[in-house]
Amino acid sequence: MTQLYRPGLVRAEGARLVDDAGPLLLRGVGLGNWLLPEGYMWKFGDEQASPRQIERRIEQLVGPVYATEFWRRFADTFITEDDFAFIARLGFDHVRLPINARGLIDDAGRPREPGFELVERAVTWGEQSGLRILLDLHGAPGGQTGTNIDDSPHGKPELFMSADHRRHTIALWRELAARYVDRDAVLGYDLLNEPLPGKWQHRYADDLVELYRQLTSAIREVDDRHLIMYEGSHWATNPDPVSTRFDDNEVVQFHRYWCPPDETSIDAFLRLRDDLDVPIYMGEGGENTPAWVFAATRLYERHDIGWNFWPWKKLDTVTSPMSARPPHGWDAIADPARTPSPEHARRILDEFLDAVAVSNCDLRAEIVDALFGRTVRQLPGWAGVRDEEEASIEDLLGAVVPDGFWSNPDESRHNAGEVTAVELVAGQQLGFALSDEPREIRVDADPADAVTARWAAGSLTLHAVDRVRVRGIEVAV
Repeated sequence: MTQLYRPGLVRAEGARLVDDAGPLLLRGVGLGNWLLPEGYMWKFGDEQASPRQIERRIEQLVGPVYATEFWRRFADTFITEDDFAFIARLGFDHVRLPINARGLIDDAGRPREPGFELVERAVTWGEQSGLRILLDLHGAPGGQTGTNIDDSPHGKPELFMSADHRRHTIALWRELAARYVDRDAVLGYDLLNEPLPGKWQHRYADDLVELYRQLTSAIREVDDRHLIMYEGSHWATNPDPVSTRFDDNEVVQFHRYWCPPDETSIDAFLRLRDDLDVPIYMGEGGENTPAWVFAATRLYERHDIGWNFWPWKKLDTVTSPMSARPPHGWDAIADPARTPSPEHARRILDEFLDAVAVSNCDLRAEIVDALFGRTVRQLPGWAGVRDEEEASIEDLLGAVVPDGFWSNPDESRHNAGEVTAVELVAGQQLGFALSDEPREIRVDADPADAVTARWAAGSLTLHAVDRVRVRGIEVAV
């Protein structure tokens, strides 16, 4: 039985998303690595980055019989009903479910029911926990990116090179829409994840637009109820392919990583929202420090943009809500140059399956707190808004931000303590949107007595009584 926190189907009304309770601001998390494994979430290198490569490594280590059993147990363990319940308890309202087409259809396009059963499992858990589910075709037949993230078999976006792959993709979306037309817990259909990065975005630009039209038509043949989401090219950052309307009930989705968490990173999509009168949604972002996550999420919410954080769970991470502890000896699995005995490898993989269960993972509360603007937090000055006016962070700092300042690709270089001072003059203020009134406030400023702090209406605001350089704040509730 559906028990959504808010009633009704999500739909677009002009540039807003609404359900039966009224306007809706989405706050969700992505279930990466479950139905489409990614090597970096296993602490693997480039040689073992795609699902095919990971599967090959496991089979080489333990043989086909145990490998088949391992993947069955992985599907039953990595994401469960307990994950959904915990996601809901933390305050998220939806999940984005990345799907690998290879799990749902064979090379001839015929359905693989065990794969559909996993999707159905997720939708049912969503209904039971009150979470909506965004179905995301993360790996289309042949691959839409030509990289490991879509399980491309040959390192090319062959979806756009093969009529058969496109035909199978269209049939797959028609089948999914037919199965879920009556399920209000399904948030919508995210047609293609991050299609055509790099040089491919120009070579197949028209083909992407045409495929979006064909997919829309196929879905609407069986489902005229659910939202359809369209992502631009080049990692969902180029809005050109989605600068025209495809449907009356659509959303434009964009992604953001390792960029300044200010309006300069979203202005093209803000203009698109105004031009097309469609909702926009930040469907994937993260892999960064709590300060960056806080600033980015507050930015989206100031502009009435729903968001989805990526991903929910990884191995040995400080940048996701949940971190699984690597089993002893995991390096023997992760290092492709090592070949442990089948017995040793099986023992390590058995321990891995225990470790990834949500009940055995560690909660990275600082990431969740940053997403929702709550609890204990250290924030740099650049995470605030000066005088309630949008400005680039470089303008806020009065300086050019060094190359790599916003990047955090290597978690061993996690830069949570890196701050740069914001200068205020007498009469100016710097505001930080928080969900709860702080119990304690410490302002790191020079001179310390040139600024006061006040709480009002969901904002901690620093008021300058003289010229002051604010490096950051530390708050507790």
